[in-house]
Amino acid sequence: MSNQLRIEKLQELIKQEVGKMLLTDIKDPRIGFVTVTDVEMTGDLREAKIFVSIMGNEEQIKSSWEGLQSALGFVRREIGKRIKIRFTPEISFALDKSLDYGEHIQKLLNQLKG
Repeated sequence: MSNQLRIEKLQELIKQEVGKMLLTDIKDPRIGFVTVTDVEMTGDLREAKIFVSIMGNEEQIKSSWEGLQSALGFVRREIGKRIKIRFTPEISFALDKSLDYGEHIQKLLNQLKG
């Protein structure tokens, strides 16, 4: 049980740190309005998948995604500096579509009402 608790704490810590990096440290002009929604780590803490939600039109989303991919090395290095763990996990970004899906469901519900 304590290992699962440790994983959950690390996930939350990485989520907070990457969120701060996106706001203040990453200076890539391609990255627009990006929000970290979740982090999933493997049981051995070697890999972390960071789920992000990107707001904007298709072109802005594509541009922000390219900016995030180019910042992967920086993000991993910064996590290694900020979080004191033996091994810095391999980082990958994943696009979180749940907000878009929720918006789509809301539109459908509004159409049913009207």
